[in-house]
Amino acid sequence: MTDNENSTKVKYQRLATDSSDQAPKSATMARSSLYAACRIILYLMKLVIVRFWKLCMSSCLIILLLFWFYGGAVSLMFLMFSVFGLFYYAQDMVLYYPNQPPNSRLFVPQPDPSKLPYENVFVKTRDGVNLNMYFIKQQQPYGYPTVVMFHGNAGNIGHRLHMATCLYSVCHCNILMVEYRGYGRSMGSPSESGLYTDAETGLEWLLNRTDVDKSKIFLFGSSLGGAVAINLVTYPRYTSGVTGLILENTFTSLPEMAKMLIKTNLLDMLPSVCHKNQFYSIMKIQKVMIPTLFLSGQADELIPPKMMQDLYQRSGSSLKRLVPFERGTHNETCLCPKFYETIAAFMYEVVNQSAGKSDTAEVAMETQAS
Repeated sequence: MTDNENSTKVKYQRLATDSSDQAPKSATMARSSLYAACRIILYLMKLVIVRFWKLCMSSCLIILLLFWFYGGAVSLMFLMFSVFGLFYYAQDMVLYYPNQPPNSRLFVPQPDPSKLPYENVFVKTRDGVNLNMYFIKQQQPYGYPTVVMFHGNAGNIGHRLHMATCLYSVCHCNILMVEYRGYGRSMGSPSESGLYTDAETGLEWLLNRTDVDKSKIFLFGSSLGGAVAINLVTYPRYTSGVTGLILENTFTSLPEMAKMLIKTNLLDMLPSVCHKNQFYSIMKIQKVMIPTLFLSGQADELIPPKMMQDLYQRSGSSLKRLVPFERGTHNETCLCPKFYETIAAFMYEVVNQSAGKSDTAEVAMETQAS
């Protein structure tokens, strides 16, 4: 056998070995994806049974009676309708976590008055829900920028006081911390439409104050709060009262997040009406024309950084900045160096631009902050 024949034989043997190695790998990946999807579905079923066990038992009794009197077809239809209803309303339990960490509904940390002068106010929404808010203000509030903070899906506004302290000292701004319905000391239960109403209520309360400079109001949304802030500035009546938008580690939409977490093609067949909470920020961001800053943690273990890139690319703003933080995780991007300096520089640039000044601060555009 010649050298060429030997080399050809070796090549074919390598190809056969590679293909045989790839088959177990792909099968293992498929099994792991199916296992992850089953774990999430079982977890959701557990939540439904624990939360709605009385309703589940009642449904079982009704199904049994229907089967006894009307047969299997009617019972099957009622079963499918019941399962759909349970899982539809159970989606709130895997999105909103007002009780994490424990006792978050009972204990809301308050700012230290010696370090952060503040007002604790309760405001009623148009649908009659009382909201808890902190308004942290500079010694002379007027003339300074004001940041309206919308938090994520867990905890309460007291858990964000470190972030508010840094904004207060580094960015030299007033801060309005809005606590969603069903969180902390706010009344009601969280929902997508409810959170939108809460954001509108907070901004309207701020715009009615006489000690706030209306030309320097910024919205700051983290994670779920980013979707709330994006929705707020799509309304023309609020766009004129907001100077800029700041987003940290937020997502494109909840259906896309579900597909990313569960990793199954079954979700592609579900119509959008099956998703109780949607938060379609990827569609709404196209209507956002005000200056926007995107703060993206590249080590985010929950929301893929690509979603922030997609939002940045689809944004309708002519002045937008995407600043990635290499070591930023989902909850700790705000601890990265230059995080608050980046926000301060962006606010300075936007305020000066709106005032017609040319000496704007330098903000890195699509550059990396370590």
